[in-house]
Amino acid sequence: MILERSEHFTALAKNTLEIETQGIQLLKERFEDPEYCQAFLAAVDLLLHCKGRIVVSGIGKSGHIARKIAATFASTGSPAFFVHPAEASHGDLGMVQSEDVFLALSYSGEASELMTIVPLIKRMGAKLIAMTGKPESSLAKFADVHLNVAIQKEACPLNLAPTTSTTATLAMGDALAVVLLDARNFQASDFAMSHPGGSLGRRLLTLVRDIMHSGEEVPMNTMHDSFKDLLLEMSKKRLGMTVITDGNQEVLGVFTDGDLRRLLEKTLQLEAITVSDVITLNPKTVSQDMLAAEALEIMERHRINQLIVVDQQNKLVGALNMHDLLSNKIL
Repeated sequence: MILERSEHFTALAKNTLEIETQGIQLLKERFEDPEYCQAFLAAVDLLLHCKGRIVVSGIGKSGHIARKIAATFASTGSPAFFVHPAEASHGDLGMVQSEDVFLALSYSGEASELMTIVPLIKRMGAKLIAMTGKPESSLAKFADVHLNVAIQKEACPLNLAPTTSTTATLAMGDALAVVLLDARNFQASDFAMSHPGGSLGRRLLTLVRDIMHSGEEVPMNTMHDSFKDLLLEMSKKRLGMTVITDGNQEVLGVFTDGDLRRLLEKTLQLEAITVSDVITLNPKTVSQDMLAAEALEIMERHRINQLIVVDQQNKLVGALNMHDLLSNKIL
C-alpha cells in the first residue's frame, strides 16, 4: 500500500513542510511592523531583567512547546522552568513568585486552565507575556506583552491538529532565547557548563590534566640509556613514544613509533645506535591546564599522535596520545 501511494505520501509531506514554512515566513514578516517589533523588544526587556525565573506554561500541544521553550531558555543562560497550568491550580502555583516572568502559551488565548491562574499571577505582581494566535483573546488582553503567532492554516489536511501553529510558537520561543543569549553575552563555554554530559561540554570543560598519563605511566629515558632501553620503555608503557629528560626531569626530546619506523627504513643495524642519534629535539609540548580540545588541534595541525605535558619550567609532568582523546570522546 505504501508503494502504491508513495507519490501521494511524499507530496503530502512536502505540502506539510511548505505550509509550515509559510507560517514561519508570516511570523518573520510581522517584524516589518514597528509595533510588533516594539512588543517583541518589550518581551525581551521583561525576560532580560527578570529578577526571578522565567515560568513557561501551556496546556495540550502548547504545553509540549512550552516545555521545550523553557528548556531552551535554561540551557542558554536564562533560568526557566515549565509549570503545568492544571497542576498550578492545585498547589504548583506556589512555584511562581512576584519577581518571576510568566510566559503563557495558548493559540486560542482562551485555555481555561491558563485563564484560571492568570488573574492570580497578575495579582501577585509577576509580569505576564502571552503568545497567542488571537490578539483579541482573553489571555492577550490580560498580558503585559502580547506576541501574535497567528498562522493562516494548519498543515493538518483537516486544518485541525496543531501543526503550523505549534511550529510558529516554537520558532518565536527560539527567537526570544537567541536574542536573550546574545544580550547576556552567553558564550560556548557557558553553554558547556550547563551541558557537562554532552559532547560540547566534554570538549570545553575537559583539561589535559583530566586525561593525561602521569607518574609511572609516563615512558621516560635519559641520554645515557641504550637504544635497547628506549625500545623496552616504549613497549612497556605503550604510549607510542618515550620522553628523553635530563637529571632534573627537563624535557630534551622524544622518540616515537614513527621515528622507529623511519629508522628501520634506513638501517637494520641497531647495535651501534645511541639515543642522541635518534631523538627528536624540541618536541611539541602542552600545559596540563590546556583544554584537551586544544591539544587535539595541535596534534591534528602537526600530524602527530602524542604530546608531552610540561610545567612552566619545561619539566615533564605527563603524556597524552590520540587514543586518550578518542576514549574520552574529545574528538
